[in-house]
Amino acid sequence: MAGADFGEITWEGGAFYGCEIVRTDLSGAAFTGVSIERCSVIGSRLTGTRLVDVRLKDVLFDNCRFGNATLNRVSAAGSVAFTDCTFVHGTWSFCRLSGVALRWCDLSDLELGSCRLDGADLRGSRLHAFAAPLNNLQGVALTEDQLPELTRMAVDALSIDVRADTARGHHR
Repeated sequence: MAGADFGEITWEGGAFYGCEIVRTDLSGAAFTGVSIERCSVIGSRLTGTRLVDVRLKDVLFDNCRFGNATLNRVSAAGSVAFTDCTFVHGTWSFCRLSGVALRWCDLSDLELGSCRLDGADLRGSRLHAFAAPLNNLQGVALTEDQLPELTRMAVDALSIDVRADTARGHHR
């Protein structure tokens, strides 16, 4: 499929197997109970898309736009990679995406509720205002420049009160 417009389409059940979706508009589409296997989705718009009970296996999403997308109960059953994708203002809940690659993606303002990303590769991804329970990020791969955002998440998760040291003249 190349250059098609499937905005607002609703797809329930079934499978996509061995397909290539290129520069396709899937904005506002809803996929429920779908299996996607051995597929690549390249340069496509998935803004506002809803994926519910979707199973991914051996899937590549490259240069796709998922702004305001909702993923609910999405699972990775094999290798899954998102490269150079945008997920700003999205919501993921009850997903099992352990070990997925999210490389060079914009995850700004992405909210993960009860979503497992254990062992995921987040290197190069933008994590500004990224929100996820810390225990769901066990073993993720990050780069050194991503540590300030992880620190912010830890401070928020632990309700740590960071204050300026205003005491003067008390050096130890």
